[in-house]
Order: sequence, then C-alpha cells, then structure tokens
Amino acid sequence: MKYSQSEKMEMIRMVEDSKLSVRKTLRQIGISRSTFYEWYKRYQECGYEGLAPRQRSPRQFWNEIPEWEKQRGVEVAREYPEKSCREVAFHITDKEGYFISESSVYRILKAHNLVTSPVYTVISAKDHFEHPTTRINELWQTDFTYLKVIDWGWYYLLTVLDDYSRYIIAWNLCKSMKAEDVKKTLEIAIAKTGVKHVHVYHRPRLLSDNGPYFISTELKDYLSQHDMRHIRTRTYHPMTQGKIERYHRSMKNLILLIIIIHQLNSKHVSQNGATIIITSATMRPSTTSHPVTASLAGIKNS
Repeated sequence: MKYSQSEKMEMIRMVEDSKLSVRKTLRQIGISRSTFYEWYKRYQECGYEGLAPRQRSPRQFWNEIPEWEKQRGVEVAREYPEKSCREVAFHITDKEGYFISESSVYRILKAHNLVTSPVYTVISAKDHFEHPTTRINELWQTDFTYLKVIDWGWYYLLTVLDDYSRYIIAWNLCKSMKAEDVKKTLEIAIAKTGVKHVHVYHRPRLLSDNGPYFISTELKDYLSQHDMRHIRTRTYHPMTQGKIERYHRSMKNLILLIIIIHQLNSKHVSQNGATIIITSATMRPSTTSHPVTASLAGIKNS
C-alpha cells in the first residue's frame, strides 16, 4: 500500500510520541520495521521533503537506439525516397560512420509512415485452359487417391481419365503406390483404347503430379517404349489435375453416402461387411460408367 507524504509524517510522529517500543507500535499500525526506518532515514536527511514519493526514471534498454540516431534515419529516408530500408541502412553505415541494421531502419520508418506497402498483383483464375484438348486420347490424366477400408487397411485407387471426354479409361485398386502399379493400369488403358495396334501420329500424353512413382526411371522407360510424352504438374498446384481430383472427390462422397444409407437401413453391420457396388460418376452422362466392387465394412474419407 502506498502512503502519501503527510501520512508518512504522521506515522513517524506517532512512533516518536508512543510510550510503547518501536516494534510494538509498528505492529499496531501495520508497518514493517524496514519500511519505517527507510522513511525515518530520509526524514532525517532531507526533512519533510524527503518523504515525498520518488519518481521512477523511465525504463531504458542498454541497446535502445538514441533519438538523434532515429531522427537521422528519418532524414536520410526523406532525402533519398527512392532507397529501400536496406539501402538506407547501407547509406548510414557507409556515410555516417556508425552501424544500424535494416530491421531497425524498417521499424523507425514504419513508425513515421515512411514505409510504402508492396504492390500486390491479383491473379484471378481463368475461365478456361490456355491450351484445351480438342479430341479424345489426346491427354490422359492419372492420379492416386487413398481409401481406408476398416479392418483391412489402406488401399490406393489409381485412375486414368481422358481429359477431353472425362471418360474413365482404366482404374486399378492397389495395395501399394509403385511404378509397377502405374504400368499395369496404363496397360489396361492402352489395351482398351487400342492406340498401340493402330498407326497414330500423336500418342496420348500422360499428365500426373510429381509423386515418386510417377517420376521414377522405370515409368520413364515404359512411356518411352510406347512413345508417350509425360507432363508433370507444377509443385503444390493440384488445380492442373482438377478433373481427376474432382472425380475422386465425387466418388468418395458417393461411397460415404452409400455407407450412411446402409447403416441407416440396417441395425447391425457384420464385421465382414456387405458387398457394395460403386458406380464411377463420370462427368458426362453419355459415357459408360465402370463399376468398382469392394467388400468392406466402411470407408473413411481421406
């Protein structure tokens, strides 16, 4: 508790005039001996003025930049408005004879509203692809998606989709994600389309992401044998394969919907599960869908 100058003086007079000992008197008024003797010492040295509350000096840091140095940084920035914070720091270090960091210059100039905001370029999505396909079997999209089957573990569905017609050419439910699995699925697609048995000037190009199974040397040699060009998407840009990504999403939503309906219609689901036939939702209703059959207790969306 803080006491005013007059209250301290009153307590000192009370202790001096008390018939009790100093310790007992201080105990009665609730003041510690150390606090009282500090007041009394200041009173003896400076009199009544010594009991005035002491003003604390503002907190200072040992590495705080002096005001004159801050002002000089502002002056240099206004003198050379074309210079960046880094260039202002270099100028002060080279010309003024003392060092100041770039971050310090940035804080000083920002406090004086001398840091201009960077110019942001807003990039909007295009309404169509820059080079759209014009015929079937011109470009094939392929990608893996994860399916977790309860009590069975993880399975990986590899799909090959025609970019022009959005037709599911081939699919394969694999237990691993290897280049060998990709080759087997492409064999199904090549055999189904018959591009290997006819004279074709431009074989289908293959569009995939940068997974290790797609960039392997084994797959590169396989595509070279079949005269197929491999195109890989830009890193962290799944929109390039938006068609097959959207197909996988729709298929998983359909799986979840079927399981929910099955659980609502049956009070108990056996451990072995029920046989669920899932029809691939192709993007165009005119195309023929491919059934994916799996015996499972449930599939979680990944």
